[in-house]
Amino acid sequence: MKLLILDRDGTLNRSRDDYVASADEWEPLPGALEAIARLNHGGWRVVLATNQSGLGRGMFDMASLNAIHTKMHRALAAVGGRVEAVFFCPHAPEDACTCRKPAPGLFEQIGERFGLPLADVPAAGNALRHVQAAAAAGCPTHLLMTGKSEHLRGQVDTLVPRAPPSTALLGLPPGTCVHADLAAFADWLLAQDPTADARASGLAPL
Repeated sequence: MKLLILDRDGTLNRSRDDYVASADEWEPLPGALEAIARLNHGGWRVVLATNQSGLGRGMFDMASLNAIHTKMHRALAAVGGRVEAVFFCPHAPEDACTCRKPAPGLFEQIGERFGLPLADVPAAGNALRHVQAAAAAGCPTHLLMTGKSEHLRGQVDTLVPRAPPSTALLGLPPGTCVHADLAAFADWLLAQDPTADARASGLAPL
């Protein structure tokens, strides 16, 4: 099984200054849904790991979160994509839980659920805390220059798999690769397996 862990807000959908608190506020980033579909066709199963402290702060409830994810799953299905599961931390920062990123708890839960060593599970997201949590759990780490990291465009060399020296100045874990967005990350990941890349492009049978 090939498993991939992604962040949600700012990676798959547009982030907000406060919270994505309703289905109406959930808006996919250009090309992100299609990128997941291509990864699926390349043999990758995708799960999300996301902090949702708006629950703990009382900014929205579980019904609203479920409605957001229902909209997300339907939008993905419309382009031939699928997210296997959404692992989320509902706690506020003061709760001092072990699952709120940058703590690695969500990633450890995913590894246990799917029975995979996390060293074999790449993780990509737009926030430093996502990358730090992934590294703490042992995942190969990738930063996307969208959402919280959009300001880094033009400051960091996005040629991968080389991790530029400048990534150390950003506080990124050693070996972190940097990509323009989810589509660029999907391109890179699929290129590591030419057969998968061909399947994702419709050039080989699934």
